[in-house]
Amino acid sequence: MKLKFYSKDWNALPEKTVDGLTLLDEGKGVVALRQYIVAFSANLRQGNACTKDRGDVSGTGKKPYRQKGTGMARQGSKRSPIWAGGGVVFGPKPRDFSQKLNKKVKNVALARVMSDKISGGGISVISEFDVSEPKTKEAAKLINSVAGGKDILLISDTFSGRFALASRNISNVYMIDVNSVNAYDIIHFKSIMVSESAIDSLLRRSGLLVEETK
Repeated sequence: MKLKFYSKDWNALPEKTVDGLTLLDEGKGVVALRQYIVAFSANLRQGNACTKDRGDVSGTGKKPYRQKGTGMARQGSKRSPIWAGGGVVFGPKPRDFSQKLNKKVKNVALARVMSDKISGGGISVISEFDVSEPKTKEAAKLINSVAGGKDILLISDTFSGRFALASRNISNVYMIDVNSVNAYDIIHFKSIMVSESAIDSLLRRSGLLVEETK
């Protein structure tokens, strides 16, 4: 399997074959990827929405008016949900939305999304992330020469101080450590650039790189 390679100046180089790279068969891992995305999204929820029911709102328990003779519907309390300022019926309460997934499901999900990105040409490799001087204008020019102004995910085991300083304020650039990236990050970016020092680590994590035994 071949990947697109770029020099540190973001100039395109000839495609190279990555030895031992094996993609998942079509359809394999789709269920695991769906489970992962659902669980990851659920874990982002704070679950702190809270409403007051009729037992929580302030107010007297006295009957507003007599039972009969007023020409209006009978009422027992001003804290009733049908009164302004009354309690809320079946409103949200704080709850935990988090879901747990085992490591195997996470790995299969990562392998599925990585396979799709690689086969679709969405992942490229760069020799290193660096700039001659820490200027945002220079970094933006280099990155957008490939990204075209669209969102791009940069993955590396280490970013030079100059590059990190120059790129941190570019709105369409997101940098992440190779050990922290997950399937949710990969699936949300059409363009992904991985440093040459980090690509093997990322492929091993996803289980797509099989080293030949001697």
